[in-house]
Amino acid sequence: MAVTDDLQTTIDIGGMAIRLCADNADFLQMLRQRYAGFVKDDAAPHYEFKVDLNPTGKTAEDEDLLVHRDGTKWLLTRGDFQAEWCEQDKLGRIRQSANPYSVDAVLRLVHSLVLAQQGGFLLHGAGAIRNGRAFLFSGVSTAGKTTISRLAPQDVTLLTDEISYIRRDGSGYVGFGTPFSGELEKAGPNVSAPIGALFLLGKGPDNRIEPMEKSDAVKRILRNVLFFAQDPMLVGAIMQSVRDFVERVPVSKLVFYPDQRVWELIR
Repeated sequence: MAVTDDLQTTIDIGGMAIRLCADNADFLQMLRQRYAGFVKDDAAPHYEFKVDLNPTGKTAEDEDLLVHRDGTKWLLTRGDFQAEWCEQDKLGRIRQSANPYSVDAVLRLVHSLVLAQQGGFLLHGAGAIRNGRAFLFSGVSTAGKTTISRLAPQDVTLLTDEISYIRRDGSGYVGFGTPFSGELEKAGPNVSAPIGALFLLGKGPDNRIEPMEKSDAVKRILRNVLFFAQDPMLVGAIMQSVRDFVERVPVSKLVFYPDQRVWELIR
């Protein structure tokens, strides 16, 4: 399976570059606009995908997401796309309609699979840089990730309001900006910083940080890790990665009232 198309663009997220090739210049231009800030066409790609466009008319709700191995290949399928990827050969193929959302899902899945083998993970949560350190905010869909992102003061650089990208770096971890946005519908910048703390969010009548037992922190974080592969080995790797993360990064509960004063606790 060789990728030979001359029309291509390279998307670099979290320090991992993925080249996308297609025979439709308008589609590639749409991707460049969507991932502006993360496009690095001169970067050497870690992986390449050929995108075959077909107007199926299907939507993401048509079928459940399935991610599993088939021999040396990963098969990634949902109602709006079918993809295969050989990690060893560094090549893949995506069949989808001409929309950016299917590619978005495939990119998230590929990054999650690679990170699982490197001690990192994708987390359903917001992220921001302040005073040279990254702070992450995770919780269920109504916990306040978007709210705390909206309340961020001017000296804060928002990395994401939806998916935090966590990469292992020696004895610590680095948080990266991502183009995967939530309610704010705004991509983060392509920057990174060492992770200083992770806060598990809860709403309350005041602002306070509460300590957590490490075992409770692991359970809470695992609920919010984005990982969909039906692969026992990688599931075990993700669980170990979260345990290692909790040993090395302070994890606390952040109870907050929705006003900007909560950021006085985050420095």
